[in-house]
Amino acid sequence: MKTFLLLQLDSEGAPLSEVAEVLEDLGFRPHSGGYDFVYDWAREASVRESLQFADRIQAALRGKRVFFRIESLEE
Repeated sequence: MKTFLLLQLDSEGAPLSEVAEVLEDLGFRPHSGGYDFVYDWAREASVRESLQFADRIQAALRGKRVFFRIESLEE
């Protein structure tokens, strides 16, 4: 399973390099294509795990003025 993340930055918020560092600390890697970052679970994850991970992302980005969209897909 993979979780993809699409960002929308606010010009008054944190710089992308700072946001990227926070996301990489969570295990995300930069991704080219329709999303900015991808997290590879290396297994299937439950809906509960996905929701808890989304909560961690939101907490990590709090105060940085970043909007995000996540999508998790089984591969």
